[in-house]
Amino acid sequence: MTSQQNTQTMKPATAAKKLGVYLPATPAEFQEGVVSRAELNEFLANPPEWLRTLRANGPHPRPVVAEKLGVSIAGLARGGITDALTTEEIDALKDAKPEWLEKERATQVEVRNESVRIKRRDAERAQRAES
Repeated sequence: MTSQQNTQTMKPATAAKKLGVYLPATPAEFQEGVVSRAELNEFLANPPEWLRTLRANGPHPRPVVAEKLGVSIAGLARGGITDALTTEEIDALKDAKPEWLEKERATQVEVRNESVRIKRRDAERAQRAES
């Protein structure tokens, strides 16, 4: 008996998420088709020009915008940012340093510091439990 290998495919939205790009900004043929695992790997290894341009200039999806600004996605929403932004718009926000952005960045630093503190505490507890 031979086993037939099925080609694994994904919806364009899933592929765009994995590529870190904003789906509505991708070419129509990308949006309308399905993407195989092999095609996704090829996009990652050898990005076509449209993908390189989107990654460099945007518009970027909210997770990428949040990362570039150093805030959480929820922080973006609290700051009134609900749409995709271009690299130029992100840079303008960084330069303008609105109050909400500075506050959200500070919050993000606190959250990261607290996560580190908890990991250390848990590691110390685990080490004591082993002793």
